[in-house]
Amino acid sequence: MTRQAAFSLDPETRHLHLSPHDPVFVQDPYTAYASLHAKAPTFFWEEYGFWCFAGYDDVNRLLRDRRFGREKPEGAPEDGYAGPRDHLVDYDAFATHSMLELEPPAHTRLRTLVNRAFVSRQVERLRPMIERLSHALIDRIEANGEADLLPAFATPVPITVIAEMLGVPTSMNDQLLKWSHDMVAMHMFGRTREVEVRANEAAREFAGFLEGYVEERRKSPGDDLLSVLIAARDGGDRLSDAELTASAIQLLNAGHEATVHQTGNAIRAILHQGGDPRRFFGDQRTVAATVEECLRHDAPLHMFRRYAYQAVEIEPGVVVKPGEQIGLLLGAANRDPKAFSEPHSFDPARTDQKNVSLGAGIHFCIGAPLARLEMEIALKVLFERLPKLALAEEPVYRETYHFHGLERLAARW
Repeated sequence: MTRQAAFSLDPETRHLHLSPHDPVFVQDPYTAYASLHAKAPTFFWEEYGFWCFAGYDDVNRLLRDRRFGREKPEGAPEDGYAGPRDHLVDYDAFATHSMLELEPPAHTRLRTLVNRAFVSRQVERLRPMIERLSHALIDRIEANGEADLLPAFATPVPITVIAEMLGVPTSMNDQLLKWSHDMVAMHMFGRTREVEVRANEAAREFAGFLEGYVEERRKSPGDDLLSVLIAARDGGDRLSDAELTASAIQLLNAGHEATVHQTGNAIRAILHQGGDPRRFFGDQRTVAATVEECLRHDAPLHMFRRYAYQAVEIEPGVVVKPGEQIGLLLGAANRDPKAFSEPHSFDPARTDQKNVSLGAGIHFCIGAPLARLEMEIALKVLFERLPKLALAEEPVYRETYHFHGLERLAARW
């Protein structure tokens, strides 16, 4: 019998009480989402303190609604630790120049410049390297007959690819991962001052590390991502040093964090289907459809937040004031029964294939082509090389709601 997370929903006010740390909810948010879809797809989440949207059409529409955005308006309340921000000087310096936290015109300018590094020809040229890397990782573990596929496979693929793109040594992978983990913890529910201090230290160290590499690339440009970003021009415009460093940090954080979770979630979902997993990777069209269904079925990121820039009545009874936030539940939207036939079934052949896992509108994931390419190649290599792959134990999700990914992925073959 499916266990239900402990939550209460007032049908009159649509106010929900549900801890994002509830262990049942962490392991299976989709049962709670199903109840919300049936009773209140728009609801006020008391623990967060803002209105949330679980319906696919609402989430897709609000991601594109320019009355809302990522950039915090002047006077809006701070998230997380309530107090002075002196301990966040370095993190705030990064966020000030991060595309993810900016709106037009600054966002448009930065995205135009950074997008030069992610045009299709730049991404597609990585295919041979990703294939070699995926095979090399399987070579290391194949004879063992078992492994935790998160550190052995799902993590090394994207972190190595983005390190290679940046032109930094792969021997730095572990340090890059630590900096990234410490910084993305700023997005978690209920973060503490200690989490903020670690994020600030990571931002300072990460920026210092990249500044040295930027100087090297200025003197001796290559074909790596840093060189492309340094050379990027839009008329007479270019990235400042602070913008270049922030962009590189953001691309590394986003370029591996979500992809690691999505790869682990995808392996779990495919193995749960039983039978020969190679049936999902017969030709390029099948591979692409499988990756899209993995993105829809178990997304790596479940909530995007947006600030209101004016008073908006989103629907009758749901009014947000300037500076207030809303929560857009990507994982819930992807399982909306009004948008998908049999939404909880894993079906790459579905005719209603769509998802909001990579966002929408002007903040649509700039690295989406790379994320899709990495997953298409890595998953195909994994299941072709290890067709008898099976779960050694039922995977457990990490106790982090914002990022939805596994703690470990023990498998055998």
